[in-house]
Amino acid sequence: MCLIVTIVMLGLAIQSFLQHQWMAGAVQLIIALGFFALLMRNIIAVRNEKQGCSTTGCSMTDWFTNLFKKKEK
Repeated sequence: MCLIVTIVMLGLAIQSFLQHQWMAGAVQLIIALGFFALLMRNIIAVRNEKQGCSTTGCSMTDWFTNLFKKKEK
């Protein structure tokens, strides 16, 4: 799903930049880069899980997931 959204938003961003709609293109590019970061994090997490590593991977998105982590009692 992240791959599809990344490709679609990247395509929309390129089209917006070609039409000189800078603000819309910038927003779409930021969304595409965000989904690309999530995609890379998922790929790294699956690779590490298959190899038996305990590291989670991308620390850039780890701080964001820690904000919404369920608190343990």
